[in-house]
Amino acid sequence: MISEIITASIIGLDIYKIHVEVDVNNSLPSVAIVGLPDTSISEAKERIRSAIKNSGYEFPAKKVVVNLAPADIKKMGSYYDLPIAIGILVKTGIIEKTDFKDTAFVGELSLDGSLRAVSGVLPITAGLKEQGIKTVIVPFDNAKEAALVQGINVLGAKNLCEIVNHFAPEENPEHKELTPVNIDINKYILENNQNINSYNFKDVKGQLKAKKAMEIAAAGAHNLLMSGPPGSGKTLLAKCFPSILPPLNFDEAIELTKIYSISSMLNPNNPLITQRPFRSVHHTASAIGIIGGGSNPKPGEITLAHRGVLFLDEFVEFPRNVLEVLRQPLEDGKIVIARAKMRLEFPSDFILLGAMNPCPCGYLGDNEKKCTCSEFQIKQYRAKLSGPLLDRIDIIIDVPRLKIDELTDNSPTQAETSEQIRERVIKARNIQLERYKGLGIYTNSELTPKLIKKFCKLDEASTNLLKEAVKKFNLSARAYDRLLKLSRTLADLEEAQDIQPKHIAQAIQYRSSAF
Repeated sequence: MISEIITASIIGLDIYKIHVEVDVNNSLPSVAIVGLPDTSISEAKERIRSAIKNSGYEFPAKKVVVNLAPADIKKMGSYYDLPIAIGILVKTGIIEKTDFKDTAFVGELSLDGSLRAVSGVLPITAGLKEQGIKTVIVPFDNAKEAALVQGINVLGAKNLCEIVNHFAPEENPEHKELTPVNIDINKYILENNQNINSYNFKDVKGQLKAKKAMEIAAAGAHNLLMSGPPGSGKTLLAKCFPSILPPLNFDEAIELTKIYSISSMLNPNNPLITQRPFRSVHHTASAIGIIGGGSNPKPGEITLAHRGVLFLDEFVEFPRNVLEVLRQPLEDGKIVIARAKMRLEFPSDFILLGAMNPCPCGYLGDNEKKCTCSEFQIKQYRAKLSGPLLDRIDIIIDVPRLKIDELTDNSPTQAETSEQIRERVIKARNIQLERYKGLGIYTNSELTPKLIKKFCKLDEASTNLLKEAVKKFNLSARAYDRLLKLSRTLADLEEAQDIQPKHIAQAIQYRSSAF
């Protein structure tokens, strides 16, 4: 009779239950692992052999056959070490318990039998819980992360011996049960969800219009592009932007933590992501680096920026093909990666924040320094940004050079702090959460055409003003919808029930100021 141990496989963000079947027969001593394993799993046989021997147990001098079922799912990663070792120990009688239908094992083994932390434990635990697993045993360093999933018994082990002793009969002097790991998730979020951004809008001189544009972008999760000469403060404004974003709620925090767990980017001491991500990408980044992928597809920068900000400084310096791959995720809030043998979907609902110069020399329209670019150079420079991409950016603003008086003024200012702006942003977001309750969206930027008709109704004056804007600026249907979404956010910031003509007028100004 074979032994059967449960573990899981991660493909993209999807979790599949895997049954590790172990058989030991009297053929020549060897270990065979079948079931579509990758190289790291094929090499596991040597780690497992040494780990079992160095833990003081006998490795069978027979043929060991390990089947990872179902066999049509690709198995990748080192977290199969522990379930395979447990299967061997059960089959050889070292572990007397044989029924593990409600228990799963995840972990990598060292040669001395100790357990190493692995990536992806949070989504694995959550996925196994959904499939009826009641207990999961993981490396001790992963226990806090796994315990973020409520409603499942999480046990953390430091080595193989602790697991064997946990399953030993109670009359056995070696018997010692592993201690369950529990985390008060609500208390943890409350203690760690403080805004710790070191940049604050109170330290930004001038640029009142840009600050207001960022407040609007944060309130409705709108994409924003800044254009201005070098040194006008675009990058500083972008770095201050996370300080006015609302805190993550529980569902968002868990969703982000799953993404960062799979990407091996979690801090073991702080296993829960409690701050909205701010991903600043250099313009030499590749399209794969931005959207994700690879032979073993991993999330890209747009997924790591999910529920947060993707900042692209020197926007037009990015290769055009890199910018164009942003079009689908900006529209749909997700990215679909299709490969010959798989099709994966990663979430990518982020705020795009871009900064660029108005021309190659950077001084087009500057009052202090004359632009040296020809009309052809300017046209070629701006042609890197396609119409479809600009259509997906809600706010486009000029960020002019600071005047000398503003730059040298060191007297105490009455500039608003990020905390003050954040209060208004949170209030506007709460209005949206209440309005869209049960619809599966959180912000105005996520409104579909059907929902726009329902929640962005206009009076006659507003409709006429919007018609004039469409004619004057040759706006597309998408740009028209985005103007309505932006107007809805402006109304929410004023706590207005309906969109008014002044909100339409403001939205037009923020939409057409630079291009």
